[in-house]
Amino acid sequence: MRHILLLFGFLTGFGVFVQAQRNNFLSRSELGFLVGGSYYFGDLNQFHHFRNTKPAAQLLYRFNVHSRTSFRVNFTYAQVEAWDSDNTSNQLLYNRNLSFHSDIYELSGGVEFNYFPFVMGHDRYKGTAYLLVELGVFRMNPKTNYNGDEIELQPLGTEGQGSYLSSKSNYSLTQVCIPLGMGCKLSLGDRATLNIEYGIRKTFTDYIDDVGSDTYMDNTELAAANGPLAAALSNRSLDQNRFGKRGTSATKDWYAFFGIGVTFKLGSPGRCPFPM
Repeated sequence: MRHILLLFGFLTGFGVFVQAQRNNFLSRSELGFLVGGSYYFGDLNQFHHFRNTKPAAQLLYRFNVHSRTSFRVNFTYAQVEAWDSDNTSNQLLYNRNLSFHSDIYELSGGVEFNYFPFVMGHDRYKGTAYLLVELGVFRMNPKTNYNGDEIELQPLGTEGQGSYLSSKSNYSLTQVCIPLGMGCKLSLGDRATLNIEYGIRKTFTDYIDDVGSDTYMDNTELAAANGPLAAALSNRSLDQNRFGKRGTSATKDWYAFFGIGVTFKLGSPGRCPFPM
């Protein structure tokens, strides 16, 4: 009977410990969303912040290790687009006449560093600025409009990819990115936090916009290798000059996300003191 009572006591204590750890984990966890906008930097928009901003949204999970550091995982949906027709002050770009648009689906995770101590619901540590460093993967699919149709550009090989004209194969639509961000958050009581954030994504591809080569292919050869549609969408310049500048191969493309939203605590306030 004594052994049974000891076993019962051990199992009861272990169950309470597990439940306490679960409650503590949930009390440090937040789930929420941000809504805002996105835009891109690349061959079709080299310098202009917020040009052609499109709606974007993000789902966010945050685990607060202590008052200065949190782990994050987020799923972001963004849209990016650009047109050379916007560059009326630059005749070379205006004449190039390229355009694209793409949906972007990004999954990333990393570390958030608070500038001040922050604890949701704490009377003293109500708000802080923060920095964000993450690693992620994203899915893109550059398209353009041509003769009233929406055309996917990657399968065409508009720079000779996948043919004898180029040593490159068709670029991958799934790519790696490094999100770098900054923001601020403000406690809205014991259960919610207001978040405002801006972040830019370093990528390792030059083909978010389907433009990576410095020069045009020969239209006749490209049409023979990858088809007449690839040739038509490779050089859309108004003067049809084969020796004009198509892109800048020395730089990669970037995109940005910014938003405002709310995260909610998943559990009740923990009984254990929050690590400061």
